[in-house]
Amino acid sequence: MAPGESTSAESPFSAKQLARLDEALTLSSRETSVQFSLYVGELGANPRRQAEQLHSGLGAEAPDSVLVAVSPGERRLEIVTGEQTAKRLPDRACALAALSMTASFNGGDLVGGIVNGLRMLADQAGKPSLTPR
Repeated sequence: MAPGESTSAESPFSAKQLARLDEALTLSSRETSVQFSLYVGELGANPRRQAEQLHSGLGAEAPDSVLVAVSPGERRLEIVTGEQTAKRLPDRACALAALSMTASFNGGDLVGGIVNGLRMLADQAGKPSLTPR
């Protein structure tokens, strides 16, 4: 789910939960100038590859983006960073956010885990640099 993206009537989230997720995505993106996106659904037999394919589907925005892919039924979480974003979000920062998210998920709080993970990632990415890339 990207900021402003519509959802189907079969959404596993309530309207309030969707609003929380949308707000977290929007604020994270606005504060960092990194395009944060969220996918919640099945990732299949090769979750990392599927998440990378979803990330590459972001097109021109992919180098400056982060995709958080969550598959609750498969108990999988993948964080994919774009080429430019990886410079601001090293693997260690993503691993810490993932650890925090999975702890919340294990406690039964899917939305809270995602929101807190997005905040952690945005905090680590920081404000955009004023120097050219």
